[in-house]
Amino acid sequence: MMMTTGLAVLIPLLVILLPTIFKSFGVNQEYERAVLFRLGRLGEPKGPGWYWLIPWIDRVVRVDLRTITSVLETQETVTRDGVPVKVNAVLWFRAKDATQVVTTVQHWQAAVVQAAETAMRDAIGQSDLDQMLKERLLINQRLQDMLARACDHWGVVVDSIEMKDLDIPEQMQRAIGREAEAVREKRARIIKAEGEQEAAQKLAEAAAVIGGTEGALELRRLQTLADIGGEHNSTIITMMPVELLQAAKKLAQS
Repeated sequence: MMMTTGLAVLIPLLVILLPTIFKSFGVNQEYERAVLFRLGRLGEPKGPGWYWLIPWIDRVVRVDLRTITSVLETQETVTRDGVPVKVNAVLWFRAKDATQVVTTVQHWQAAVVQAAETAMRDAIGQSDLDQMLKERLLINQRLQDMLARACDHWGVVVDSIEMKDLDIPEQMQRAIGREAEAVREKRARIIKAEGEQEAAQKLAEAAAVIGGTEGALELRRLQTLADIGGEHNSTIITMMPVELLQAAKKLAQS
């Protein structure tokens, strides 16, 4: 009878003591910090390792300090020059101050993601389509600066945010393709014209040299005839050189 009475007393005590013992200490991983509240008032944050708590009086909120990677949902918006686009991005962020993260914003991870999506729409609205296609790094930096200003008072650090995919209307893709083709054709024509100009300049210089040297033109003509005769099995009829005719005339008169 006494044993039964002792068990009846011991079991309720164990039911009360065991949860109390478990609530008297806590353990944090190296990457965790615990924000302490004692009777609702903010206390000293607890670092990694184990720490004591006052059961039923202290409450802790653990914060993970590791970098969080989040893929933002695709945002449909309009660029500054009126082109509708669909853009998504990848965001890397982390908690810098565990106390500030817990006490200044509710559901801080969701808040950062929402702020990033809003900042992305604003950054796209301030940029032209050409800038988004050619200066994506600049857009990413602008987006990160906007987001950092919004999240700094939450105790959150934005490590990086990068636009991942850019989807534009099909007719705009065709227009960009035609523009790129026109640019390539323009470049090809310019290169051809520059080549012709350089060749004409060299020919003019060669003509000036030949014209200023006696007999050079005749030697050039004979060289051309030799080249033609070597390439084609044909008979070539050419005029007698003027110098030979003049020399023969002088011999006949003497």
